[in-house]
Amino acid sequence: MLILAAALTSTWLIWSGMIKPLLFVLGAVSVVLTIIMAVRMRLLRKSVFALALLPRMFGFWTSLLIDIIKSNIAVAKIVLSPRLPIAPTLLRLKTPTPGAIGQATLANSITLSPGTITIDSHRGELLVHCVDQQSADELRAGNHGERVNRAVAGR
Repeated sequence: MLILAAALTSTWLIWSGMIKPLLFVLGAVSVVLTIIMAVRMRLLRKSVFALALLPRMFGFWTSLLIDIIKSNIAVAKIVLSPRLPIAPTLLRLKTPTPGAIGQATLANSITLSPGTITIDSHRGELLVHCVDQQSADELRAGNHGERVNRAVAGR
């Protein structure tokens, strides 16, 4: 819990950029409220909040950032094209990731990539909307799920 408090406080201080008494008190109150909510929601269990995931997650975040940049370029090409070559597609995707954390990470990483959004997650299956067929084909290939597996489960 102390690690979480330190992480939240340092993140808040870095992002706020100001250390004035009122802002500092408001930041401290928000950190305390966040920790109280995390404890009440049982988010600090080892299966949910595991610092051991961090080294593997950095590699995942790097590959996710690259995917987001590639998707941004692809969506920009679609939007700027005079023909507007879209082919909206709904895709049911079986999640190869174990547990709720892996499924949520996969769903969120898909949603972060422009041109795709996860509509529903239920019993190991995601319903994803893709703006074009190429995005749907890339999701069917399963690279996202494999990377989430390596990051979350170490497989």
